[in-house]
Amino acid sequence: MLLRDYQEEAVNGLRSSIGSGKKKPILLSPTGSGKTVMATSIAKSAIQKGKRVLFLAPRRELIYQCAKAFTKNHIIHGIIMAGVKPSPRDRVQVASFDTLYSRAVRTDRMEMPEADIVIVDEAHLSVADTKQAIINKYPNAIVIGLTATPARSDGRGLGEIYDDIVYASSVRELTLAGYLVPVRYYGGTQADLDGIKKNKDGDYQEKELGGRCDNPKLVGDIVDNWLRLAGDKSTVVFCVNRAHSRHVRDEFLRNGIKAEHLDGETPLEERKQILERVESGETQVLCNVFVATFGLDIPRLECAVLARPTKNIALYLQTAGRVLRPFDGKEEAIIIDHAGAVHEHGFVDDDFSWSLDASETVRERTIREKKEKGQPKEITCGSCGTIFSGQRECPSCGHEMIPKSQEIPVHEADLVEIVTGNKANRSYSFVQKADFMGQLKGYARSKGYQDGWASHKYREKFGVWPNDKRVKNSPAIPPKAEVINFIRHLQIKNAKGGR
Repeated sequence: MLLRDYQEEAVNGLRSSIGSGKKKPILLSPTGSGKTVMATSIAKSAIQKGKRVLFLAPRRELIYQCAKAFTKNHIIHGIIMAGVKPSPRDRVQVASFDTLYSRAVRTDRMEMPEADIVIVDEAHLSVADTKQAIINKYPNAIVIGLTATPARSDGRGLGEIYDDIVYASSVRELTLAGYLVPVRYYGGTQADLDGIKKNKDGDYQEKELGGRCDNPKLVGDIVDNWLRLAGDKSTVVFCVNRAHSRHVRDEFLRNGIKAEHLDGETPLEERKQILERVESGETQVLCNVFVATFGLDIPRLECAVLARPTKNIALYLQTAGRVLRPFDGKEEAIIIDHAGAVHEHGFVDDDFSWSLDASETVRERTIREKKEKGQPKEITCGSCGTIFSGQRECPSCGHEMIPKSQEIPVHEADLVEIVTGNKANRSYSFVQKADFMGQLKGYARSKGYQDGWASHKYREKFGVWPNDKRVKNSPAIPPKAEVINFIRHLQIKNAKGGR
């Protein structure tokens, strides 16, 4: 089978690691880089040498994804998963962790399948007792972990299970090569997280977090912000719990957006149908609790709304990674951050300091290294909400965040926003304002409105009337998505009493 250059180098890197005496290497490769393709290559090479292979995964979708890749590459295999007829004689088995544990560890309804090579998908989840119980059944096998985020939920390394990390590529390298799309970040209204208790792994307790995030004002702001920034885009929303997800879905529905909710208890057939509707574009917004976090492969998705605050860097990167895959007509991905995750963890294409060492978290190492190198700090534009770094002006709207008299902040410095006058009016150039006015006129005429309507909407956008003749007399042109979404945002805001 044909591999990309970085995939071939990664597979060869695994061979070198194993040849040097390592028995449990991790293949670190970003979301969307083709880990299943590389696993297929590993499995095919192994069976050609007479080896037996066991592929383990935590989700039904991942099982089917792997099985599809194996079938495409003529690898005969059995599937060990509830609802699927087993084929125990096949030399390659694709198994659900939960099903295998239930049938062969917790009970003796089946024998553990023989394996010379065990491939563990989503290896960052390996620390769970049930998963370790299965891995421990293969003391003489080579165990290969696959993950984009080689860390426990508390951010510490996986050295207690694995003994090496083999790097495939980075998000930045894959983006430059065109295998992933670039990301634009926007901040959003966030819940008050002060005083929320933490779990043993250091993340927020779900019950209390849900209470803070699941309130009408925040839920409404999620939809309002989305309409302004991504109203025409296929979207996945990551929520705290079922109630939160359903309330966000209902708010989208009230605004005429086709949205659905998905969680771990959604019946399998219904779950399959929901994902098919998202994949086809029939459903525009998928609100979910954890189901879409790992293994969701729908390249159509362009926008991720982060509505679940988390201290877990792996959880953040896994959710953000769902929108990185290329798709026809997709030029970039959008992340709308209502969780403070970008300021907490960084951009998805940052160089994170992964390690097997459990004495320090990846976040602690990464922040420390950023400080040592004096790397730029993340800045949120006070005008349009874009999150960026390393420059004085917002790349989206041109708003000057850092005056020339001040240094651009780095990670050891605190950012103080400098704003004078009307922020929205100062943030746009004359050309941008004239273009916006022209699009408002175009929209008005398509609806039979007078140009005065466009002037009023212009004032709502920029805080001033279009008194400049060059703006006021700009010719009517067809409205683009930004203007249409802005108008929809105003209509919804007015319908809710100006909230």
